[in-house]
Amino acid sequence: MELDLQGNIERFTLPEIFQLIASGRKSGTLGIQRDDSIVMVYFKEGDVIYGYGPRQTYHLGQLLRDKGVINETQLDKAIKVQAKTENSKRLGEILIAHQYIDRADLEAVVKNQVQELLYSLLAWETGSFKFYEGQFPTDEEITVKLSVENIILEGLRRIDEKNMVTQTFPDLNVVYSISAAQAGRARDVAMESTEWNLMALVDGHRSLEQICKIAPFDKEETLKKLARLSLAGLITKTERKPEMQNANLEKMVNRLANLFEDYITVKTPAHNNRMVERSVTNTITESVE
Repeated sequence: MELDLQGNIERFTLPEIFQLIASGRKSGTLGIQRDDSIVMVYFKEGDVIYGYGPRQTYHLGQLLRDKGVINETQLDKAIKVQAKTENSKRLGEILIAHQYIDRADLEAVVKNQVQELLYSLLAWETGSFKFYEGQFPTDEEITVKLSVENIILEGLRRIDEKNMVTQTFPDLNVVYSISAAQAGRARDVAMESTEWNLMALVDGHRSLEQICKIAPFDKEETLKKLARLSLAGLITKTERKPEMQNANLEKMVNRLANLFEDYITVKTPAHNNRMVERSVTNTITESVE
């Protein structure tokens, strides 16, 4: 069944769109447009395999030159050869044929090119999109395999906007749990150690507010990290109510309330008052233990 996915970014964020394609293990092209800028992102079984946007990226030859893989003379020669073939040969093929680069060099630069494009794309807050299932405008010789989760996490680390938190978490009294992979899709996620530590606190019982109180970061930083995990689809909202972090504490409060009520409302001899006081002391000791 085809995935009917089109609309505007104001209604569906790009992380949400990427997640839908990834979770469904879909193959095809996601076209995103903002004003006169158009970006095309290729997916294969839920992973990003290529992407290009003429206004967002350098040409491959320029990237290779800027990274010191080839020099200016080699680039000029390759461009002249390509011109003689009326652009029927790809520049990468020509550079490999002349032994200026090897395939590993080309793949590394293409991967970096696609990653940088996607990171910048996640900062878009306006625009429109449409997914063309099973369709690819070009037949690329060099493709990559990028995890959607990793792309979202790194892209959002670079953005680091405060409104990301308020939009993702309008209510901090909700409970989140770690989400399971969908459609049998294996996840290849590279998280920072601080993100792993924070994810361990997302147990399906604590609210976001409770997690903030025990996390080793301040509240603002904790919520930013949690928002990234949520937008990457690694944690998900549940319908559970937050549980008391210490059931013994709740019992102690209830028992103390009852004892003090008896102490105040019931007139007892002095020796009985002392008995109530000792009972209160014992209750506190037992509850803490």
